Amino acid sequence: MLKNNKRLAAAAAALFLAACSGQPSKPVIRDEVKDSGPAVPVDMQATPDPTPVREPIGKAGNKSPYTVNGVKYTVRKGVKGYREEGHASWYGTKFHGRRTANGEIYNMYAMSAAHKTLPLPSYAKVTNLDNGRSVVVRVNDRGPFVSGRIIDLSYTAAQKLGYIDKGVARVEVVALDPESLPPATQTLVAQKDVSAREALAEDASFKLPSNTFLQVGAFSDPSQADLVRGQIASVVDYPVSVSPVFNGTKTLYRVRIGPLAQQRALVAARETVEQNRLGTPMVVYD
Repeated sequence: MLKNNKRLAAAAAALFLAACSGQPSKPVIRDEVKDSGPAVPVDMQATPDPTPVREPIGKAGNKSPYTVNGVKYTVRKGVKGYREEGHASWYGTKFHGRRTANGEIYNMYAMSAAHKTLPLPSYAKVTNLDNGRSVVVRVNDRGPFVSGRIIDLSYTAAQKLGYIDKGVARVEVVALDPESLPPATQTLVAQKDVSAREALAEDASFKLPSNTFLQVGAFSDPSQADLVRGQIASVVDYPVSVSPVFNGTKTLYRVRIGPLAQQRALVAARETVEQNRLGTPMVVYD
């Protein structure tokens, strides 16, 4: 009987979270979903641009042609000579920690981008035509599927280009010719020193702000929150707590995992919770 009660509670928690988080039951196009940056702005100006390398183009994310909202897109067979001017947008918390078109994990603190037709992965130099700032990004996702927009940058890349508050900017996008880049394998072989490889693994691109949590739910009943906390704690290897907050009319008891300092920890915790059908955690900052 106790086991059945726990299953019912878990199912109720999952339904509650789906209703509260607004997560759809089927995939949606990024541009149909309201997005934002972290609740407390994070200064990422010192984040280095990625080092472009010649990476193999795989099948993931490169299906061609593909159709979105009735529009057919053909993925380019190569990037040499690609140059385009248009508007850039950016995406943040809504997809932070989720998979990109080529199967990687989107990290809004990394220097990455989404493009409709460039092969994945590839590299491009993006210049803000209003202020002259330039960055190099690694393209590993698809979008933006909005007329007039040619590229969707990560939170960090957009911040470095100076248009976080505006939302969009006039940009020039120039793809970096892979023939002019060193192969990825050569770059890895050159990193023979173990400490250097470890330092690369702890690169700022994978670090999260110190106040990053995964929120599994917010409940009006503290006993229900504590039950869910116990269920989550039994399957993840990270701290799980119940944090009360007054929303102006009543007190809610938030079940949260964290704080999480590394991107890989966030992804692992989220996938574990979802695989155990205990809800769909949201990234929050406190």
